[in-house]
Amino acid sequence: MITRFIGRQLQHSKKSILLLGPRQVGKSTLIESLTPDMSVNLASEEEFLKFTTNPSELEARMDELAPTTVFIDEVQRLPSLLNTIQVLIDRNKKIKFFLSGSNARKLKRGSANLLPGRLFNYRIGPLSCLEFDFKLDSVRALELGSLPEAYTIQRDDAEKLLRSYTATYLQEEILADSLTRQIQGFSRFLKTAAENSGRFLDFSKMASQAKVNRSAARRFYELLEDTLICDRVEAFPSEQLDLVKHPKYFFFDNGIVNGVLGNFKASADRRGLLLEHLFFNQLKNTSYCLDQDILIYHFRTRNGLEVDFVVEYNGQQYLIEVKSSSPSASELKPLLAAQVYFPPATKCFVACLKTENKKVNGIRILNWQEVIK
Repeated sequence: MITRFIGRQLQHSKKSILLLGPRQVGKSTLIESLTPDMSVNLASEEEFLKFTTNPSELEARMDELAPTTVFIDEVQRLPSLLNTIQVLIDRNKKIKFFLSGSNARKLKRGSANLLPGRLFNYRIGPLSCLEFDFKLDSVRALELGSLPEAYTIQRDDAEKLLRSYTATYLQEEILADSLTRQIQGFSRFLKTAAENSGRFLDFSKMASQAKVNRSAARRFYELLEDTLICDRVEAFPSEQLDLVKHPKYFFFDNGIVNGVLGNFKASADRRGLLLEHLFFNQLKNTSYCLDQDILIYHFRTRNGLEVDFVVEYNGQQYLIEVKSSSPSASELKPLLAAQVYFPPATKCFVACLKTENKKVNGIRILNWQEVIK
């Protein structure tokens, strides 16, 4: 098993934990590795029914076992249980709960008690290059992503796993969200969303391509965000510059994008966009590992000047272009032109799939993992 970087923080936290992340990123495996005294898996229908029919089930089990650490998996399936957990924490300050969830929508819309002052919130994504000492297999990650199981098993099995993720997601998240009558429309929309991932979020265009109405497209996309499948990248905030304000969005893992599309080849025509996905997600996954805040924006002026990412981290700004190969002099022009709109201390990078590390006109050209490092 690959050791997850955030595990130590969870283990030594003085408060209870709510760990959020998409399905199959390893939440349950990580928390079980911390050897909690008692575990409840609400993803199991049998367990779920026991807890829904008996509001005192958790207290009864804890009275019997007297645990000091309790793991409750997929807690969003029963948000009302958080009220009981608050009472138990207030009653006994030594009890520590590990809660996991993959659907922020159900917690938000269920007006769940998120235990203010009693919980530390953490996020976890697929495997981070940090967890491989910045030696992640780039080609494999481009094509199969970095979900723990998909990254570590044979390629044929990984492709089958990633294809089946869509079916599992549709069944467990969509059907459970009362969208049964719209399952065909959502299936079309999911493929459309994967095809447009990494581009500007345009509900009218996506609705037309998926053959659904615009309000359905918006609702379907919000469901993808709430279930942590997609992340939105807002435009860089500026009142002085005439910037394109539309957000972009990315699926959380390359393997999932490729699984939805049924195409696992990082061919020349796809490699640039797939690398942009990989870089964005690895930047995000690494920040989750370190439990550190990072802001990521896109930058595009109305006259077409564009930089892939503007990153704000630890008081420093970075302009980052992502290229599958070492850039030519003309390909550096957007970064050089964009620099004038930012403070002199702003650092500029080109993150490449393959390159000799070098510096040109103040711009550092590095392997993409070196940029994240």
